Amino acid sequence: MGNLIRIILAVILPPVGVFLKVGLGLQFWINILLTLLGYIPGLVHAIWIVAQDNRARV
Repeated sequence: MGNLIRIILAVILPPVGVFLKVGLGLQFWINILLTLLGYIPGLVHAIWIVAQDNRARV
């Protein structure tokens, strides 16, 4: 259920969804930059980050 909320927030405002997933890390700042360059690149990146499985990251 948590991922569904993050995905909905990522569609509305991509950096918020990424922030809720990874915090103020590098991926958040990359998403800010991509969103400033265009909504679609920021959206794709946010969905990618939110959809990743936590167990896959080390």
